Amino acid sequence: MSWSGFKKNLNRATTQVMMKAGQVEKTNDRDFETELRRYRTMETAAMKLQKEARGYLDSLRAMTASQMRIAETIDAFYGDAGTRDGVSRSYKKAVDDLDAETVKALDGPYRTCVLEPIERFCAYFPDINECIKKRQHKLTDYDGTRAKVKKLVEKPDKDVTKLPTAEKEAETAKQAYEVMNDQMVTELPQLIDLRVPYLDPSFEALVKIQLRFCAEAYSRMAQVQQYLDKDTRDQYAEGQLDARVEEVLHEIRNLSIAGTV
Repeated sequence: MSWSGFKKNLNRATTQVMMKAGQVEKTNDRDFETELRRYRTMETAAMKLQKEARGYLDSLRAMTASQMRIAETIDAFYGDAGTRDGVSRSYKKAVDDLDAETVKALDGPYRTCVLEPIERFCAYFPDINECIKKRQHKLTDYDGTRAKVKKLVEKPDKDVTKLPTAEKEAETAKQAYEVMNDQMVTELPQLIDLRVPYLDPSFEALVKIQLRFCAEAYSRMAQVQQYLDKDTRDQYAEGQLDARVEEVLHEIRNLSIAGTV
């Protein structure tokens, strides 16, 4: 950092301390504060959206991986019975295909149409926050020079050139602050308003991708259903499976080896 930059930072720190002590009057801009609150709300929501969007594909992979483990376990559990009627083997193939084809096919479109646009939008925040920081610096400089002028007016210095010099510094600081402040007050609302048309295509793509995954999953599970026993399907449709399960449990309890359960 240059000496000039170090001196500015020192002056700003001094001004902020004097503000807290009530020795320097702080300039308040309600219009900017309102837009800043709106921006912070949007920034927080966008960063959360980015985090959740990154986890969506991982969640799909985790779910299908879990389904695959369940399918392998069920296939081993049914053994020869499952091989004869084909139900466990059919379920395992459906889950394998869902993971190998559907999830992997959605990876590219999801990254291109959903994840990357959200990340590009969030990538602007560091630059915007830097502008907000610079605006605050300009405001602090202005308040500091304004306080200096006020002090010289109330208690004139022996050096008569100090007041005109301080007034010139205050006017320069005021102009620098107003330029930055006007830019922020004008452009922050524009940025906030642009969030909807920008994210609309990504939201539409997200819905379509989820629809495709759900449709593919339903289609593959529907193919497995044909291997299920017809009585089982009918009892499920009629809400009678609970009674059937209790009947089987009763038969198990009647076994001497399970009679104490």
